[in-house]
Amino acid sequence: MSIRQIQGLEELRTLIGQELGTSDWFEVTQERVNLFADATGDHQWIHCDPERAKVESPFGTTVAHGFFTLALINTLMQQCFVIVGPRMMVNYGLNRVRFPGPVKVGSRVRMVTELVEVKEFQGVAQVTTKHTFAIDGESKPVCVAETVVRLYF
Repeated sequence: MSIRQIQGLEELRTLIGQELGTSDWFEVTQERVNLFADATGDHQWIHCDPERAKVESPFGTTVAHGFFTLALINTLMQQCFVIVGPRMMVNYGLNRVRFPGPVKVGSRVRMVTELVEVKEFQGVAQVTTKHTFAIDGESKPVCVAETVVRLYF
């Protein structure tokens, strides 16, 4: 998969409303979910206890934390595109996040990124992107999130 090279702010402005790229498939393993649980302190059984989840969960297995999926945005976005030119990029926030479906451990996810908006002020570009996560073999998205980053030129 080739990573799209966006040549600075001028080209970025022309891409509003367009898809910027699709990531590779990413396997969600129990080990990764457990590491995320350790990092965040969220060890709820639905994420970390495969035996209990097999019996008690409506999903029949453990599922990734919603914030685990959200945290994949930066990693997967780097597989989609790179903006050439800014000296620094900073996360500014989130506009909207939804988790319409579970990410079962053992599944593979990938992300499609679309450019929503570019605002410019005082040497800074504020960029809003929409990220939609899909599970391999399923049609319903499992996460849809709008992120806002600031690019400093």
